[in-house]
Amino acid sequence: MPLPRPSRIPRFPDPAASGTVTVEVTPTEAYRVVSDPLVMVRLGEEAHRARWLGGATAPAVGACFRGHNRNGPRRWYTDCRITDADPGRRFAYEVAAPLGIPISRWQYDIAPAAEGCTVTETNWLRVPLWFIPVAVLVTGVSDRIGANHTHIDSTLQRLKRHLESPPPGAADSPERGERPVG
Repeated sequence: MPLPRPSRIPRFPDPAASGTVTVEVTPTEAYRVVSDPLVMVRLGEEAHRARWLGGATAPAVGACFRGHNRNGPRRWYTDCRITDADPGRRFAYEVAAPLGIPISRWQYDIAPAAEGCTVTETNWLRVPLWFIPVAVLVTGVSDRIGANHTHIDSTLQRLKRHLESPPPGAADSPERGERPVG
């Protein structure tokens, strides 16, 4: 697996990957989902499980959660600390590997739109250059920037479907029964 050339790796504060989707829900509804790691793991690519740490039960600046990730047979976890929790506007967290090694920052910006809101997911790489070979070995991903672009696109499309789908049992509800699912 070839390692990415250090000159091609954007350094913090330059974003490595970003994407935007428009969803037909309020900014508050979008925030409720993107700020809940227990829900977002169902929409992501590598993340498959999350749990709050240190007694936290909801998003707040300083709250922490652990994300369990996988790529094929590879498994790893990261610890995440919430840095921004502005309901209806922004949710962000910083990711660290074991021993506190910085890995990345993930941010969701939400803005009102004509029909609902836009959600922009952005990733910044913060990993030290010396740790990249270890990260490639652990995750099996040699092109992290390309992978994150692809993962963001997939996650945002799943987020859109999740937010715009009627809740179970709502098909019989007159106000939601005629809403197309798409």
